[in-house]
Amino acid sequence: MNRIPFIEARFSDPDETQRAIEDRLVARLRRLRVTDLSAAVQDSSEDDELGPCLPVAVRDRDRRKINRRTKRLLELRETASGLSHLKREDRERLEVLHDGARLIQIASEHRADELAAALHAEMPWMAPATEIVWRAMRRSLQEGRPGLRVPPLLLDGPPGIGKSHFARRLGEVLSAPTTIIEATGESASFGVVGSQRGWGSAHPGRLITTILETRIANPVMVVDEVEKAGPVTSSKGIAFGLAEGLLPLLEPMTARRWSCPYYQVRFDMSWVIWVLTSNDYRLLPDPFLSRCPPLRLQALTLTDLIWFAQRQARERGLSEASTDALLESLESACLPPQRRSLRMVIRLLNRAGDLENTPTRH
Repeated sequence: MNRIPFIEARFSDPDETQRAIEDRLVARLRRLRVTDLSAAVQDSSEDDELGPCLPVAVRDRDRRKINRRTKRLLELRETASGLSHLKREDRERLEVLHDGARLIQIASEHRADELAAALHAEMPWMAPATEIVWRAMRRSLQEGRPGLRVPPLLLDGPPGIGKSHFARRLGEVLSAPTTIIEATGESASFGVVGSQRGWGSAHPGRLITTILETRIANPVMVVDEVEKAGPVTSSKGIAFGLAEGLLPLLEPMTARRWSCPYYQVRFDMSWVIWVLTSNDYRLLPDPFLSRCPPLRLQALTLTDLIWFAQRQARERGLSEASTDALLESLESACLPPQRRSLRMVIRLLNRAGDLENTPTRH
């Protein structure tokens, strides 16, 4: 995997302790004094053999001066690091980014074709989303990018068609770390992007935590039912809604130097793969939709349900009799479009598996 600079901060060499710097300055002082004394001896009429035997003393006054200069040097380094405002434990958390962060990348265009084909074979009705990911994989290779970059996806459509399942499978197919965020439990943006330092309940968000834990700069971040995160406004009229919090992260230019509310340090979030789902995109604000246009998906057909059920039955190792019974129940149900969902099929599959594994009484 390629690495990229990810954090706008300077990290000190762990071997550059105060004692190590002082020892180096003392050694430097000794060399300077030896040079000065040797020159003085050579200019004098004394025996040249006295030069190497000249004592080079480093007095207590010298050591105190070196100690003060070392402390000042360390203070200047800490100020220049951009991390001086953080507590020690927070600085230590960010140390894992000392050498940057890694990027998930696709080996070749042929491999991109294989991954897209695997996604399409499992969920052919998600073809519009699969095509966007496929083109993004090929474009990343054709343009010589150091890793995979996928534009933000907003999958909009009726519930139960597999939008969240597609997002999870995308992370698995790409072998990328994946974080699932239920927007119904994140009314404010704090859970995703973090909360401002100084608050009693201040904490880093799920986004930066995922990257710190995996050291991958382009994880798959899934925000489920994003339109159901209601707006939260402070007493001063400042909006803290999830959609507002995501705006700078969905725009490549601002995401490249995104300032974390908790750490108050800038990070390059332009590589993050965002997959957002909604049942009704019209509930989202216009600035959000301009950065992440909705990809309209249709309700499942009976053919889609049967396809999914057959594939899952094979993967679960269900018997032919159980599979036939399951398909027959789907075909005879005559479900209206709004009731066709993958959740229903998964429940039937689970029940068929339970029945097969239930011991029979003799």
